[in-house]
Order: sequence, then C-alpha cells, then structure tokens
Amino acid sequence: MTTDPTSDAWRPAARVRSFHPSVFSAMTELAQRTGAINLGQGFPDTDGPELLLKYAAEALHDGRNQYPPAAGLPELREALAEHQERHGLRYGPEEVVVTTGATEAIAAAVLAYCGPGERLLTFDPCYDSYAAVAALAGAELVAVPLVPDGDGFALDAEALRAAAAARPARMLLLNSPHNPTGKAFTGAELEQIAAVCREFDLVVVTDEVYEHLVYDGRPHRSIAALPEMRDRTVVVSSAGKTLNATGWKVGWAIGPTRLTGPLLGAKQFLTFGSGTPLQYAVAQTLRSGPAFEEWVRSLRDGLRERRDLLRTGLGEAGLRTFRAEGGYFVLADVRSWNFEDDLEFCHRLPELAGVVAVPVSAFHQTPGAPRWLARFAFCKRPELLREAVSRLAAV
Repeated sequence: MTTDPTSDAWRPAARVRSFHPSVFSAMTELAQRTGAINLGQGFPDTDGPELLLKYAAEALHDGRNQYPPAAGLPELREALAEHQERHGLRYGPEEVVVTTGATEAIAAAVLAYCGPGERLLTFDPCYDSYAAVAALAGAELVAVPLVPDGDGFALDAEALRAAAAARPARMLLLNSPHNPTGKAFTGAELEQIAAVCREFDLVVVTDEVYEHLVYDGRPHRSIAALPEMRDRTVVVSSAGKTLNATGWKVGWAIGPTRLTGPLLGAKQFLTFGSGTPLQYAVAQTLRSGPAFEEWVRSLRDGLRERRDLLRTGLGEAGLRTFRAEGGYFVLADVRSWNFEDDLEFCHRLPELAGVVAVPVSAFHQTPGAPRWLARFAFCKRPELLREAVSRLAAV
C-alpha cells in the first residue's frame, strides 16, 4: 500500500499550518552559514554565577534526577515566594507554579484562561510566542500598538481602552521590560493599564523575565503591586535572564490559587515537570543572600555598559537608535541606511557588515505596522560587541 502525502490525512491541523521556524532560528542559521557575528538571538555568551553551577553539580551527584512535583520543588516555590517580596508582593508557596521556562508559563496561562474565539489583548510588537499560543488556544490575539515617541515607545491608553471596549476580552498579556522594544512601562502607564483591566474585568498575565535588568536607576515595577491587581494577575518570570542560564528553562508563574490552579492543570499535560537538579540550584542561588544580590548588581551594570557600547557604535555607524530601558536589545531605524524594509536589511547585513540582527516586523501583529526596525542584542561579551560595531562603522 502506498501513501499519498497530498491527501487530507497528511494535512496538519489548521492551528499550526501558519507555523514556521522562528525568525530567531532563521537568523541564527544565517549567522552560522555566513560566519557573521550573531546579535540576533537574545542569549548571553557567558555562564551564570559559579555558585549556581556548584549547586547544580551537587544536585546531580546527590541523586536529584527524577520527576519533580508538577508544581515544582517545594524549596524553589518557597524561594520564589520570598523573592517576590522585593517587589512589594507577598505570596505563599502554594501560589507558585514552576514551569519549563517562561514560555511554558505563558502557554499554560493562555490555554487555561482563553477558549476558542475569545479575545486576548497584548501590545504590538510582541514576543512571537504570544501569537502562536493564542492560535493553539483558538483565541483571537488583539495587539494594541506601542507608539514610537522620540527615542522610545509610549503607551496609547485610549487605544487599549477602545480595544477592551470593542468586544469582551478575557485576558491582557503584558511584557515589561518589553521585548523587543526595551521599554519599561512607567508607573503612570501601569496605572492606566490597571484601570482598563479593572473596568473590563481582565485577567492579567505579566511577563517579567527581565525584572532584574532595568537600567539607569529605574525601578522594576510589577502591575500586580497596584491596588486591586494582585488577585487578577499572574506574574511570570524565569531564571534564564537573571542567572544567564537560558538553556535551563526554569520558569515560574505566581498568583492567586484561583488563577494558578487552572494554569497548573494545563501545565501538567504539557511537560508535567522538568529540570529537577536545576530547580534545586536556582532555589539555593536565590536564597544565597549577598551572593545573589552581588551577581544581579554586577550583571545589570555590565549589561548597561554593553548597551551603551552597542548603542554608541550603532549611532557612529549612522543608524538612529531607540533607548533600551531594560532587557537585552537595542532597536535601530534601518531607514538611516536607506532601507525601507527591515527583513531586506537583516538579510543583507551579513554580506554588508558581517553582523546579524532580527527584523522587528517579525514581532508585529497589526497590519500597517512599521517595517523599518531591526533588533540588536547586547547580551554578548564586550569584545564581540566592539568587533560588531567596528564592522558596522566600516560600512
């Protein structure tokens, strides 16, 4: 019997037909193929604190290698509840769910709270997994544009309110500090967002993976700390960005049990649990007191210096840039180099300069969105960034 790959039996489900390898995979492959410096994908090229690695090795050799509880190791859940107190938020360990990275936490939240045809609000541009998981849930993603404003991006509160009022929505997916723009929402902006969420009874999932990477003396602000917001908000973060361990995929979701309970219900049938020795290492590192605080301070200061190095270099190469208030990325206006399309710019850049960036149009969800922004990652060794900006300046 022969099979016909064109028959309906071989056709993928509608929910995944539009899925393709991510822009990060495509640009990383381009960097490998051309030998270009990869400033596209946001992962550091140095390890996390020595203490973290010591705890992980200890856990591996002590036999912590079997399934963890679905909600996560008790010691990590306790450490994370304590960790949230630095943001003015009090939780019990029973309100914490450990996930396989922040991506799984977001996916489990969307699957738990949004059904087919229901609306999910976010801001445009947005991290690409948001649109993908909305599609998996059958939900409608409504993206409210962030507005370019000088050398930054601003909230359009009226546009957000109009989107919430147009048709009932279930959830707002917020990201601050924001990927890809680098925006850290101000206290006043978070108040405006919270007012809309209270008025229209929205559940909030706030993606705060860059919570410790906010620069120039700005504090990290969580919308969950605002009046009447704790009980309608799930805070998502991970060890990947804070501890330079993106490959460990140790994330978490924290919120009232009426929200984390359904999230855990979805999560247990995605991965159940993962990374037992890594969860142990993260817990011990978070509880290491001054050692953890010194690591965070050093990481933040080092990244701020690298941000400034990259942004200055891009400017000297003739590219207008936007300020990065938090996170890993600087955006550049490709029209400065007489390109009108960011995808074309990013495909030409390895040939022109031996550098890879990511087109921001890959993050946009709304028709007519800007197609003239490229994202450069500065979470790399200073010598690599200096070589990259030297190559860009030569063009």
